[in-house]
Amino acid sequence: MTSIPIERIRNFAIIAHIDHGKSTLADRLIPSPGALTAREMTSQVLDNMELEKERGITIKAQTVRLLYPAKDGLTYQLNLMDTPGHVDFAYEVSRSLAACEGSLLVVDASQGVEAQTLANVYQAIDANHEIVPVLNKIDLPAAEPERVKQQIEDVIGLDASDAVMISAKTGLNIEGVLEALVTRLPPPKGELNAPLKALLVDSWYDAYLGVVILVRIKDGKLKKGMKIRMMSLGSTHFVDQVGVFSPKMTVVDELLPGEIGYITAAIKTVADCNVGDTITEDRNPAAEALPGFKPSIPVVWCGLYPVDADDFEKLRESLGKLRLNDASFHYEAETSAALGFGYRCGFLGLLHLEIIQERLSREFDLDLIATAPSVVYRIHRNNGDVEELHNPSDMPDPSQIDHMEEPWIKATIMVPDDYLGAVLTLCNDRRGRQMDLTYVGNRAMAVYALPLNEVVFDFYDRLKSVSRGYASFDYVMDRYEESDLVRISILVNGDPVDALSFVAHKSAAEARGRSICMKLKDLIPKQLFKIAIQAAIGGRVIARETIGALSKDVTAKCYGGDISRKRKLLDKQKEGKKRMRQFGKVEIPQSAFLAALKMDN
Repeated sequence: MTSIPIERIRNFAIIAHIDHGKSTLADRLIPSPGALTAREMTSQVLDNMELEKERGITIKAQTVRLLYPAKDGLTYQLNLMDTPGHVDFAYEVSRSLAACEGSLLVVDASQGVEAQTLANVYQAIDANHEIVPVLNKIDLPAAEPERVKQQIEDVIGLDASDAVMISAKTGLNIEGVLEALVTRLPPPKGELNAPLKALLVDSWYDAYLGVVILVRIKDGKLKKGMKIRMMSLGSTHFVDQVGVFSPKMTVVDELLPGEIGYITAAIKTVADCNVGDTITEDRNPAAEALPGFKPSIPVVWCGLYPVDADDFEKLRESLGKLRLNDASFHYEAETSAALGFGYRCGFLGLLHLEIIQERLSREFDLDLIATAPSVVYRIHRNNGDVEELHNPSDMPDPSQIDHMEEPWIKATIMVPDDYLGAVLTLCNDRRGRQMDLTYVGNRAMAVYALPLNEVVFDFYDRLKSVSRGYASFDYVMDRYEESDLVRISILVNGDPVDALSFVAHKSAAEARGRSICMKLKDLIPKQLFKIAIQAAIGGRVIARETIGALSKDVTAKCYGGDISRKRKLLDKQKEGKKRMRQFGKVEIPQSAFLAALKMDN
């Protein structure tokens, strides 16, 4: 593969809201310069996970190198990064943007600018990107390109007069996108003779090659046999293979400044490769590291327990393997009196949690119970210590707590005017505070501060429901704020069930406690004695439901005769039930846990 001078290289990311056509556009760009044969072309080429194809979403950012013969007679090297659109995978977007100089901003010509369009554009602007607006789906009858151009100028402040009009589905004007990349995006900068400086963009585990590292070369060159050093860890490795994705893995001799490719170096675990680290040559190291990325911090935690206790070892191995390919996923062992041995796992959001659960059941054939998701609270003890609370059942005695803080987010919601009232009501019901409200045409953009624990359960579903699916939502972690929080324990016949305990704001505690008790009343099977289900804050019971006893008619064999015979039998039965209630254990079926942990709307 002949090397192309740095001024003819273009590194770009495709950014957009969910479903605006990023992956479809990537599919269209790939076959045009002849990267794949027609037989190898599938829809969503870069979404190579089964779950990505099935859900029609991008989970992992992917990269591909294309060679494009432009109209000026020269051949250009285009390095494309296809990024996820969902808010849970925003860390993937930030990593991809750091490796590029420009972005294609894809906007649906019928739906216009949405919440995550904004969030991703601001990330690109922060990364000093040149941005080319692309209006997709202009072949739809509902498309309004002029209105959407105006919207891009009004909401984002980008000049959209020369936006490229395309239909990624039909392939209309894809040539226009390629020409815009060549003429409007800047080439990368880099020194060939300087010491090697390469940004570690991503890493994943391959069963045959060990860890595969995706790198963007800033200065110097990277070739096979070179001894490299990870600047943050100080570890050294010998490079076994250097290559690029086209989109198949293709081995090359070397990677030069401005290029994006992969290396393998017989590295055993992804933990040895910190995303955002700088790779340099061991013999001739760079003076200083490149600015890295902020590490991803889990915002939602939940317990994962195997339904069959014998599967614990299998769960441990499976989580280890998943962690190899997803550095943003955290886990630590824990035990529960009700559910046995399991793991407390940290995720970037509810979709991330759902994807990991789905992958564990599909790829590793595991049957799991997940406890209610909870966010990370901060506890300030009376002695001045500050600690993080991941699991509600670990909350210390209230007498030791000075105050507690909960995480707040800054949410941006874009919604058509007709549904604004319902959306504002929903946000206010969830203890939200309105920060801003602006209009663009008939669409409103509301910015709210919301407590994260009110958002993680079912906020997104409720938002889609009250806006008939038209609202879009994006959030960023903002800060921690002091709050009046309490732990609600669920007791069955006086025994606390730790897997069902949760933390809630005092104002919502009673309603939440009552709702879970009513749910459990329908889910726990009857016993031969009465069962009391209670929700309690400390020693104070705030809700109670009672499951009646299964009763046997012990007087059935008494026909007539003296009433005292019947009375004696009934008293004997009552005595037996009393003794049973003292010693009887209530087994809560697994299905009851699963149903109780699904939150109400």
